[in-house]
Amino acid sequence: MRRSPLHEHLKARGAVFGETAGWERANWFARNGQEREYRYTWARQNWFENQREEHMALRTGVGLLDMSSFGKIRVEGPGALPFLQRVCAGQIDVAVARIVYTPMLNARGCIESDLTVTRLSETAFLLVVPGATLQRDLAWLRRHLGDDLAVITDVTAAEAVLPLMGPKAREVLAAVSPNDFSNEAFPFGTAREVEIGMGLARAHRMTYVGELGWELYVSSDQAAHVWEVLVEAGESLGLKLCGLHAMDSCRIEKAYRHWGHDITDEDHVLEAGLGFTVKMAKGDFLGREAVLRKREAGLSRRLMQFRLTDPESLLFHNEPILRDNRIVGQLSSGNYGHALGGAMGLGYVPCREPGEPEAEMLASRYQVEVAGRLVEAQASLTPMYDPRSERVRA
Repeated sequence: MRRSPLHEHLKARGAVFGETAGWERANWFARNGQEREYRYTWARQNWFENQREEHMALRTGVGLLDMSSFGKIRVEGPGALPFLQRVCAGQIDVAVARIVYTPMLNARGCIESDLTVTRLSETAFLLVVPGATLQRDLAWLRRHLGDDLAVITDVTAAEAVLPLMGPKAREVLAAVSPNDFSNEAFPFGTAREVEIGMGLARAHRMTYVGELGWELYVSSDQAAHVWEVLVEAGESLGLKLCGLHAMDSCRIEKAYRHWGHDITDEDHVLEAGLGFTVKMAKGDFLGREAVLRKREAGLSRRLMQFRLTDPESLLFHNEPILRDNRIVGQLSSGNYGHALGGAMGLGYVPCREPGEPEAEMLASRYQVEVAGRLVEAQASLTPMYDPRSERVRA
């Protein structure tokens, strides 16, 4: 029912679409002459090589995605800041143009929403949420607005979102824009209005694939022009159009969480490994007491990242996790890590006692059951790909 302004452009370039929350989105791109259909199988599917090529373009070159389905919510008014400080666990009182990655927690300290908040002005903020959770997030915000003087507006349809990601992203932008995209002028976690071709965009230096890049927010009427300018400029640099399958395989290599799979309103923010997003020093916020209680009691489980040592095995999600020969949980999400050379998964592992040291958890032997066969798995509590996030700040 909902299509991006770039739908026909993508279709003409080989896009094979899927659906999420009414949006038709490009999942992968077929080569010339390749069949544009899904051939479902538990083995490597007919789009496996397409995903690999798109994945590696994002890792080693430059890729362009269409994420216009991102939910976009403006919260503005004299009470916008105190309202967001109350419902978000992160520090929202930041300088104009800063982007904050933050969860919204419930009273149990579990994750109701996973979002970024960009401060547009002293009294206006843009919240970006997954397309699949937009209505849920709007309902949560409106339910908790209370007496704060703020207006909550769904502006999703107003802007297309074009993530330009990869080590060569800066080169593409330099070819089409007079603006300065250097680290000094445009650091990670900030937003700027920029020119692209004859159009205007708000560039957010943020990533869900774990590489240097910018999410370009473009008014819907200028989206096609900006897309054409980027594609033309990127041709000499090997720019590749990428779909949602490649984005998902990149994010799971980087251990980025996905709401609805790895994190939900039943998963505590500390056990999900997202304690760094919670800013206790800012004062009271929804879920703060539950975070304090969990810190005091110790974690009862941890979200871990896994890589299968057999490069031929595949993961989807819900596969059983074995710790020292005993089933202890199941994967919350799975995909293939093309840069790391094996199937990747995320899943919660119970601690043997509250607050079990990380070293003891990592010292165990882990396996994942794949189609009735036990496959050895490397486990980590930090991202296996670029653990220090040096690439996103390159």
